[in-house]
Amino acid sequence: MIIVVCIGSSCHLKGAQRVVEKLQQLVLENHLEEKVILNGSFCMGNCTKGVCVQIGETTYSVSPESVETFFQNEVLHAVRQ
Repeated sequence: MIIVVCIGSSCHLKGAQRVVEKLQQLVLENHLEEKVILNGSFCMGNCTKGVCVQIGETTYSVSPESVETFFQNEVLHAVRQ
């Protein structure tokens, strides 16, 4: 699974770095280094919805406060299927 996090200006101001750091931590804590790849991307064009996180064709709006819920609901759910 490839997770792409927007690190453009707007998303950066909304906490993209903290989202990336927390995703990295969660990947390690759940031993998913072989299953999950984290990538960064410049502006995804959804600045009002940032921090934008994309899995496949789906773009999610994630905040530093919601990243754990996002990880549980979207990442772990998909990896365990």
